[in-house]
Amino acid sequence: MGRKVFVVGVGMTKFEKPGGREWDYPDMAKEAGTKALADAKISYDEIEQVAVGYCYGDSTAGQRALYEIGVSGVPVVNVNNNCATGSSALYLAKRFIEGGLADCTFALGFEKMEKGSLGIKYMDRAIPMQWTFEAMNEKRGFTAAPPAPQMFGNAGREYMERYGVKAESFARIAEKNHRHSANNPYSQFRDIYTLDEILASPMVHEPLTKLQCCPTSDGAAAVVLASEDFVRRHGLEAQAVESLGMSMRTDFPSSFDSKSDMRFVGFDMTKAAAQDVYEQSGKGPEDVDVIELHDCFSANEMITYEGLGLCGEGGAAELIDSGAVTYGGSVVVNPSGGLISKGHPLGATGLAQCSELTWQLRGEAEARQVDDAQVAMQHNLGLGGACVVAMYQKAALV
Repeated sequence: MGRKVFVVGVGMTKFEKPGGREWDYPDMAKEAGTKALADAKISYDEIEQVAVGYCYGDSTAGQRALYEIGVSGVPVVNVNNNCATGSSALYLAKRFIEGGLADCTFALGFEKMEKGSLGIKYMDRAIPMQWTFEAMNEKRGFTAAPPAPQMFGNAGREYMERYGVKAESFARIAEKNHRHSANNPYSQFRDIYTLDEILASPMVHEPLTKLQCCPTSDGAAAVVLASEDFVRRHGLEAQAVESLGMSMRTDFPSSFDSKSDMRFVGFDMTKAAAQDVYEQSGKGPEDVDVIELHDCFSANEMITYEGLGLCGEGGAAELIDSGAVTYGGSVVVNPSGGLISKGHPLGATGLAQCSELTWQLRGEAEARQVDDAQVAMQHNLGLGGACVVAMYQKAALV
């Protein structure tokens, strides 16, 4: 496993509607990065290695963004792993410390997005998700809906067909996450909707209505990681959050040849990464108090309950219907509002999840604070594919 790794500083911008604010990606990065460094009580000159995540931008946009914060000559690696880009940068930054290559690293993620649904940028070369598209098309065909809600909506349909789940259960996930976001000043949307309003919003791809789909967003987030020696030298014990385990998994053969819509969208990656993290951390799903989970669509939150082992096979609808995954339940899922309401700037999402969980474990989440949060889990998924799962706890450093 290597050396222990701790989160010592986090920061993020408010997530915004694309074009809704006059700023560019260096502005976003400067705001989030400066906040993270201030939170860690260090200067940029103390950072030894950096990983920067973004999906849309030219090749060294990471350096251009960082130069607004500091110019120190350290190695900078630019990362793109679709919607798991932010957590992939975090994964690299953690590995640098675990492997003894650095004592203090920096993970930064940002995105400046276009309005509307995600599309394919390059039509003169192989499409990265070609195998996924072909598998989905063979099973259910393509409709006029954007590809992403088709894929995740189909996964929801499969769950409905297998276990008799009703459309209302998916809508309850969106109702919960929109309600949670009302207490998050960083959230793109802070409106609360009734279950009926969510069900009545325009249908995108059954069972997914518009209010069950994440928006495109602009924004940035950043995390400072440190070794135990660095934490002690700088007197950061009181604010340090330990990264107990982190795992990245990519597609298995079942992602393409299983004829399963759930597996097409990464169910097996999620399950394998979660199991790995449980083994690394010595914690199980029953130990977790708060989760930031990749709810790009309500259907993905539904199937991820099962993928993470929060319930048995077919038990996901009962979790949301019973209130078990909100305040007062057994675990609070997406107290930030999740991707559905907080927003989803692809390169920033995984780092924003880490930021939220750090605030929760420190007791700094204000109106959205989960009572006595001790253990937290993160799940960030990108099709094409990559899934990162992580476990955190408040550091016990004496």
